[in-house]
Amino acid sequence: MEGQSSSLQAPLVSNQESSHDNKEEHEQDYGGEIIEEIKRQLGLAVPLIAVNVLQYCLQVISIMFVGHLGELALSGASMATSFASVTGFSVLLGMGSALETLCGQAYGAKQYHMLGIFTQRAMLVLLSLSILLLLIWFNTSTILIACGQDRDISIEAGQFNRWMISGLFAYGILQCLNRFLQTQNIVMPMMLTSGITALFHVLICWLFVFKIDLGSKGAALANAISYWVNVFLLAGYVKVSPACRKTWTGFSKEAWHDVLDFIKLAIPSAIMICFEYWSFEMVVLLSGLLPNPKLETSVLSISLNTCWMVYMVSVGLGAAISTRVSNELGAGRPQGARLALCVVAIVAITVGLIIATTTILVRFAWGRLYSNEEEVIRYVAKILPLLALSDFLDGFQCVLSGAARGCGWQKLRAYINLGAYYVVGLPSSVLFAFVFNTGGMVHLHYSFNNPTPKLPLIKSYLSVFDLCSYFQGLWMGIICALLVQNVALIAINICTNWDKEARKAVNRVPRLWIS
Repeated sequence: MEGQSSSLQAPLVSNQESSHDNKEEHEQDYGGEIIEEIKRQLGLAVPLIAVNVLQYCLQVISIMFVGHLGELALSGASMATSFASVTGFSVLLGMGSALETLCGQAYGAKQYHMLGIFTQRAMLVLLSLSILLLLIWFNTSTILIACGQDRDISIEAGQFNRWMISGLFAYGILQCLNRFLQTQNIVMPMMLTSGITALFHVLICWLFVFKIDLGSKGAALANAISYWVNVFLLAGYVKVSPACRKTWTGFSKEAWHDVLDFIKLAIPSAIMICFEYWSFEMVVLLSGLLPNPKLETSVLSISLNTCWMVYMVSVGLGAAISTRVSNELGAGRPQGARLALCVVAIVAITVGLIIATTTILVRFAWGRLYSNEEEVIRYVAKILPLLALSDFLDGFQCVLSGAARGCGWQKLRAYINLGAYYVVGLPSSVLFAFVFNTGGMVHLHYSFNNPTPKLPLIKSYLSVFDLCSYFQGLWMGIICALLVQNVALIAINICTNWDKEARKAVNRVPRLWIS
């Protein structure tokens, strides 16, 4: 009996050990997959963050140079940059982002020649669109004055944008080349060319603004020249690099085919991005209607430039996850796409906390980079803690938006942005800035500025987040929009059927290849 008992127990022990070993092996494999995914994403994200920061820095550098010419020059250049973003840059950026879906999924499916076709098709559409957009830029002053903006600032802004018109065409081509290389995981050449362009831009800004004495016109011209320099550097790389030999086979008549198919995806892509970008820029336009518009517009534009520069870090992460998701779905690997999203969410939260903390720590010095006016510097320091919160929220939604582009959810994202920014965000901005700054709120502000022993704690709190600041009222609306946007995107990603998304990607690519 004892021998029989031993013989019965032995297989049980063996099976338990085998099951335990399999579990440990599975955990090790899953842990290895996570580590490998982190390496892939960081390998993509770090150079892409650098690319986006460096390319966006062209506008920031120009604003910094103009800021030392005086408050009117700064206000005009800031208004011009905001107007240019609303009516030109954001539209081209949005249309070009359709390539993240098309090129990314085609590359994952190993249909390499289609990347060049898609890119040429996008260039044709964006260059044609630029001809229409330049008419808007040429009439910047007239449009701004008609919208009730300060006349002096509007004239200065119109002059700035006219000198920057040629850069509109370069910007469109640049977005196409960026997506073409990004979806192939070729990012180091992009970072190198962007770095060279940024250094060149500092030199020509200094030359045009101060040495040749063109003033703000010189900064605008420097923007246009630098965009073209970046385009020629990237185009040269694509032409001669062996890495692009399979994906760029020269110009083809096939690029003229199925233009409508591209436009059907590009328009929702543009709407998705424009709804978001326009809401931020419209806040700048609203600032021109506030008391002391030169101060409010200058400070708000500095804040917006700061936010966009920080946002470029999240754009890099979003571009990395867009590439990873589109590649994995195009290759028919839904689990890989889901793992990539989980990993980037953790990375985004970590990076967001670091950025928010840094923003608060540098608040007393940041304004000096843009202006010599003490009033502007103090105002910037006061509102940076609020910007830190919006940077964190905006960064997280940017990453989720990158995953949406990789899946081809541009139309759904457009609806989310419409609701978040135009149903919630902008009405809240108007409410906080224009309604809560009148009547009872003014009385409340007066009460707290006349110290009483009854409410020291509340007064202390309001000294950090002054509810009666016009700027903070405008920006609170943006924060409300970001909260709605994040909740909606998180819910959608949690409910996503990734197997179904992979089937859609596999079906999408062959259909679009038919010409």
